[in-house]
Amino acid sequence: MAKDMTLLWGSGSPPCWRVQVVLEEKNLQGYNSKQLGQVSSFSHGNLIINESIGICEYLADRFKDQGTKLVPDDYSEKAMMFQRMHEGNSLMMKAGDVIYYNFKVPEAERHESALQRNKEALTVEVKLWEDYLTKSKGQYLVGKDFTLADAVIYPAIAYLFPKGLCEKKYPKLAEYYKNLKTRPSIQKTWPPTWFSPPGLVHVKDFV
Repeated sequence: MAKDMTLLWGSGSPPCWRVQVVLEEKNLQGYNSKQLGQVSSFSHGNLIINESIGICEYLADRFKDQGTKLVPDDYSEKAMMFQRMHEGNSLMMKAGDVIYYNFKVPEAERHESALQRNKEALTVEVKLWEDYLTKSKGQYLVGKDFTLADAVIYPAIAYLFPKGLCEKKYPKLAEYYKNLKTRPSIQKTWPPTWFSPPGLVHVKDFV
């Protein structure tokens, strides 16, 4: 069935990685894979989806009875799962505002005060996710089972640690990062490289 699927992806891109994790969790190996840079686009037969969370939601629903369940039956847990999934966009955006500041803003327009505001916003965001995991009733974002929320959010969290996120300051995030790193779907799809060109702002400088 996976032979009529194609994923266009970019190594090291959290949005692309989340789709790869869901494909593995649903035992959909053998799909066509093309590495084309920082993009995630997916086709299944004549269907085309160009948004990573949308791809993950489609796969979880289309193959709900195959592989890992991913979506809880309990409606309160399901609601929390969807909330965490979509909140993840804020984490990625704020991380990008800091890490890629020197690439996104021309040198003549850079201001230390602007970068500092971005750093403070990311610090608040990271603390929020540390708190979510502290309050979770299990080792995952929504309790005791791995869900779509984990598949979607883990790549964003995992992206921060190679950029210097302090494990001692965020022990729950560090524990989550290390525990899920051993999960087969994540091990198999781990980005071949974490591309870190000169000019990136490392989060260890503030977070």
